[in-house]
Amino acid sequence: MVFNLLVLHAQHSDLYRADVFVYAEGTLPYRIMLPEGFDRQAKYPLIFFLHGAGERGSDNEKQLAHGASFFASAENRANFPAIVVFPQCAEGDFWANVNFQFDEDGSRSFSFDPSGELVPSMKLAIKLLESLLENDWVDNDRVYLGGLSMGGMGTFELLYRMPEVFAAAFPICGGGNPAMINEAVSNVNVWAFHGEEDAVVAPELSVKMVEAFQKIGVPVKLTLYPGVGHNAWDYVFKEKELLPWLFSNQK
Repeated sequence: MVFNLLVLHAQHSDLYRADVFVYAEGTLPYRIMLPEGFDRQAKYPLIFFLHGAGERGSDNEKQLAHGASFFASAENRANFPAIVVFPQCAEGDFWANVNFQFDEDGSRSFSFDPSGELVPSMKLAIKLLESLLENDWVDNDRVYLGGLSMGGMGTFELLYRMPEVFAAAFPICGGGNPAMINEAVSNVNVWAFHGEEDAVVAPELSVKMVEAFQKIGVPVKLTLYPGVGHNAWDYVFKEKELLPWLFSNQK
């Protein structure tokens, strides 16, 4: 079974072309999967996905560990054709402007400043996203954002920095600063996910962001998985309604 899963991952990885985004301030590895039968004269939704801390690096491979196979399945490619992009955060960097510390009980406390200076990998990710949106074959009314753990935090930060870009977003076991919400996010549909027993990123971080979004009228919902720890993404990518919901949204 392990061998079969590795083969399946390798097959799906082949669908994601490896590339490197070059900008004045650095480079950002990323993988991009085009729809089957890609037609430059057509327009396609764009899914921009931010990985977690364990997938950081420069190999342009590890970021595909979670979620890539889901989007690349034959069924999902047939029913939900899209351009899917997985950038890779540099080792030691983050997507969000976040600091954390370990408390006396061993838990982590996070502090977020989405309006602060962009961290290098997020700055490059934004430039990559902006460059993708310049292509005629990207439907700018159907741009979707997702991410898990560190990438879930990056998702919340991008919803603060550039909410006007996205039609929908799905942060997984992430968090943000509920005191700092860009009111333009009220035009974005959000579905957040978290494991109720997450000991790495407390579920309260998602709960508080959802409550803050609700106060300003964001169409938001939250799924908490009972008995699930930090690996909530394993359950998210089994949600049969995720892609139908995601693709039902447009600006």
